[in-house]
Amino acid sequence: MDMQGEEMDKGKSAAGPEIGMGAYIERSMSFEEYADLIDKLVQEGRTSGPIQTEKLAAYTLLNRQRMRRLSKTIVVPESVRAAALMADRKRIWLIITEAWCGDAAQAIPAIEAVARVAPNVTTRYILRDEDTSLIDKFLTNGGRSIPKVICLDAETLGILGTWGPRPSAAQEYFAEMKKEGVEKPVAMEQLQRWYNSDRASSILNEFENFLINCGNEVPERAAV
Repeated sequence: MDMQGEEMDKGKSAAGPEIGMGAYIERSMSFEEYADLIDKLVQEGRTSGPIQTEKLAAYTLLNRQRMRRLSKTIVVPESVRAAALMADRKRIWLIITEAWCGDAAQAIPAIEAVARVAPNVTTRYILRDEDTSLIDKFLTNGGRSIPKVICLDAETLGILGTWGPRPSAAQEYFAEMKKEGVEKPVAMEQLQRWYNSDRASSILNEFENFLINCGNEVPERAAV
């Protein structure tokens, strides 16, 4: 999640019956379905989630343009390709996101590029605010920050690891700006400049390690 939606991630969902990972997977979308949803929202001048404003709709349009541009330019390094081929356990990357999230727009094209060269990885997408019970299991410093990637064993749906909401260097940069009291619009612009100069290299490098480190041990079968 970036500063565009920072005001939207407070609080906890009301307690209710525990939902198994299988139920979240059933509700999820493929990348193609997620991209089609964003396209539809852009055509309607809307965004995902319960809060609809012109500003968030504008972010959604900008994010879709970013995703298209990055999808055409990202090159997966050979070391990441090698790690992808060595990931022999079938796994699901369940990605929590929203159309208005700038960090998601920067990360998802890189995540998809890695998944395309990983025969045993399947990506699925789920909107954070349709049911916050999932993101509330994976808070970042107490907040519902997105995107969040949950790596699941495809057979057991046990949790192998998580990533997000930003590459560590971007997260540290953002935290430093927040500590220094940088105003939100300025920090958001600076963060996007960081992403532009990084050219997805930090995300790709972190997903090389994510491929290697997720799944070294067989998880217990999750509730489905």
